[in-house]
Amino acid sequence: MIALKFGDIIIAAASLAIISKLIYLPLALALSPSLGVYGGFLLSVVISILASAIITGYIYTQKIWEENRTKTIAKTTVLLTAFVWLTALMESAASADWTPKIKAEYLTTNPTATPTAFEWYYIENLVLNVAIFVAIVLALALGFIGLYIGSTLKKPTKT
Repeated sequence: MIALKFGDIIIAAASLAIISKLIYLPLALALSPSLGVYGGFLLSVVISILASAIITGYIYTQKIWEENRTKTIAKTTVLLTAFVWLTALMESAASADWTPKIKAEYLTTNPTATPTAFEWYYIENLVLNVAIFVAIVLALALGFIGLYIGSTLKKPTKT
């Protein structure tokens, strides 16, 4: 019996993250002109996470099936989600354009509002946390579904 060790889960989740990035960029470049920047970005993220999870599930089928399948997939998905969370956090911290965009959208929606500096901080923080929340939910759902599908595509060999 081949047991999936924590190191294997780390490698599986890292493989999933790397494969996802390799799928994402060409897809985003291809879809953004026709769907717009945000539409192309979002569809590319969804497709890349799902496709990379299916590929990773297929690659690690043997080890996934020989241990508790659902538990192994869940562990890998949680670790992938931690990668996605950190990436989303770093991307929001690195982007200086969030503040003007959030302020413009908020004032368009609430033209008579005059938030204080603290309230602006809270509004911006809330918007960024919503984006991170969406990334986490997508990673959890698509990662689990993709790993499950990928692990069913190839039947494990009997040892």
